[in-house]
Amino acid sequence: MEIHPIRTEADYDAAVAEVERLWSAEPGTDDGDKLDILATLVEKYETAHWPIDVSRLDPIDMLNYLIDEGGHTQAELAELLGSRSRASEILNRRRALTVEMIFRISEAWKVPAELLVKPYRLKAA
Repeated sequence: MEIHPIRTEADYDAAVAEVERLWSAEPGTDDGDKLDILATLVEKYETAHWPIDVSRLDPIDMLNYLIDEGGHTQAELAELLGSRSRASEILNRRRALTVEMIFRISEAWKVPAELLVKPYRLKAA
């Protein structure tokens, strides 16, 4: 695939398919470099066409965004928080995030802690 700016939905679809194909490429290789460039182009296109103001998301919406769009999984979150049930309780708004949880997520997923340190409502028991 020749790398060029993403201008159309078809360009975007082709670039995303190529990113998925190259996903496990080793950094520093030709394929790894190609992956870095394509990922940057895809991110630029997505930001321009589907902007999300992450600063307006509450912490749970942010976690869901990171899982859905950020390349993370609920299983990864469970590992960070100590159990699958704890991750589920957090994502279902039945348990509040603690400072320690926020620190672990921030460090592991490279997300600014201030995006996770906001008040949000829990569901009643």
